[in-house]
Amino acid sequence: MNNYKIVVQYDGGRYKGWQRQGNGDSSIQGKIENVLSEMTGSQVEIIGCSRTDAGVHAMSQIVNFKISEQYSAKEVKNYLNKYLPHDISVIACSIEVDRFHARYNAKDKTYLYKIWNKEYTHPFMRKYSMHVEQKLNIAAMKQASSHFVGKHDFTAYSNAKSKKKSMVREIYAIHLEEEAGFLQIRVIGDGFLYNMVRKIVGTLIEVGSGRIKPDHIPGIIESKKRDQTGPMAEACGLYLEKVKF
Repeated sequence: MNNYKIVVQYDGGRYKGWQRQGNGDSSIQGKIENVLSEMTGSQVEIIGCSRTDAGVHAMSQIVNFKISEQYSAKEVKNYLNKYLPHDISVIACSIEVDRFHARYNAKDKTYLYKIWNKEYTHPFMRKYSMHVEQKLNIAAMKQASSHFVGKHDFTAYSNAKSKKKSMVREIYAIHLEEEAGFLQIRVIGDGFLYNMVRKIVGTLIEVGSGRIKPDHIPGIIESKKRDQTGPMAEACGLYLEKVKF
């Protein structure tokens, strides 16, 4: 079997997330698998490094798949870009060793969240950022973000339904940066639970708005109560930015 790795970018606005959900046309995974299956003449299953939620975007989703057919990396890349929708692009393709696995070999992931923090909307970025009209207290948000760093049980920060899987994750760093009206929040960690990054950003917005104090964050994490985190940030502002192997 030949093991291929592709790097995918997509606008997740009109999809129900990465993961195939029966109707392949409603997911990113389904779209890519359909094109690869047409190319090879047999069913192809792909593995993504992260299962992004509905409406979430990706700058660098890493994918691998194994097929018996032998194609050059260029042939695979060109075929996918010819037949995929214009809101999904393959920016790189390579042939990897058999043991390469897009999910299990990932060492850390970086998610980027974009907030447009002005009193007026941004006409060109309204589908790709969350508009927060109130001026946010960035210093307080930075102080609050430090409490998320480290290994914690993030039950309060997930909407995952399964109680069998571990809710422990490690966040390596959270960076906040202001740039031309945008507040960009980068969250780097070993992995993330369902809705985890959006819930963390939602809490940081509450802190920046003065509704939650920075020193309340440890108590919220320790409570494991999902109703303590504040409103979840919108999907449109979230991007899977980078994955390290």
